[in-house]
Amino acid sequence: MKHLLLFALLFAGLAAEAARLKDIASIRGVRENQLIGYGIVVGLKGTGDGKSEFTSKSLARMLDKLGVKLENQSVESKNAAAVIVTATMPAFGKAGNPLDVTVSAIGDSSSLEGGTLLQTPLRAANEQVYAVAQGTISIGGDGKNAFTTVGRVPNGGIIERDVSSDFSSRKMFRLTLHNPDFITASRSVLTINRELGGQYASAKDGGTIDIVTPFAYEGRGVELLATIEAIEINPDQKAKVVINEKTGTVIIGERVKVSRIAIAHGNLSVKVMTKDSKTPIEQKVAVLDSGVSVGDLVQALNKLGVSPKDLITLLQSIKAAGALHGELEIL
Repeated sequence: MKHLLLFALLFAGLAAEAARLKDIASIRGVRENQLIGYGIVVGLKGTGDGKSEFTSKSLARMLDKLGVKLENQSVESKNAAAVIVTATMPAFGKAGNPLDVTVSAIGDSSSLEGGTLLQTPLRAANEQVYAVAQGTISIGGDGKNAFTTVGRVPNGGIIERDVSSDFSSRKMFRLTLHNPDFITASRSVLTINRELGGQYASAKDGGTIDIVTPFAYEGRGVELLATIEAIEINPDQKAKVVINEKTGTVIIGERVKVSRIAIAHGNLSVKVMTKDSKTPIEQKVAVLDSGVSVGDLVQALNKLGVSPKDLITLLQSIKAAGALHGELEIL
């Protein structure tokens, strides 16, 4: 129990450190693309869909395309299953690059173990085909405790077309902060301009920074972005306490402060007071100066042997009393 309080205190006392700009912001237009497709898995050992209507029709259409003409347009097989195939195409994926794909059963198949995914087109949100997938499905684990209706095909996808993006000749770039904050945006602009030697960056709001390409970097957009991404920034952060009641985890930001307050909880008393206050110290009492951080409070409570459950209750009560200056988030 005490280890958790010490763990929370450790995080509460850590000072904010510089982070690379590439780790706290993303470049507009540089992102992954989600792909999805509908396919058929064959070669199952009697664990397929059986009498599923859409699987039956899909098998019939597939066989027809392969030149097998059927009098009965219904094909029932427990060795085949209908699946949804998903993949993530990287920002600068090029035709011919491989992709890992995930295969998930959508019918009444009990297991995809040992199956083979047949060639499946993968489409983006614009319904254009950007990749195809095919290959042997890997379930992972011993097959007993795993989710056998979901599997992967490592390198089973192949990108068929490029996503057009020309960064070398751009005249302007836009950065988006992962955690919008006016102080972080302002610091980023000042640091970028100092690094580039001019007024090239400007903040449009707390989460958006525009950068005009300097003359020295014209036609060299990739080098410019490499320079900008390597810049280190001290991001600001909100005063915040995050509590997970299910696991008993408490994470406390270093900027969270506590006002003057007295707490009584069971046989425990905690008083946060000004330095010139003169109050007799009772048994099991922690006395702290006003304006202390929650980290100081946790340290005092830890010395008194407070359990994680009691700590969570105390923090919620302090917040309700208006003495905890920061956001309290409960997961």
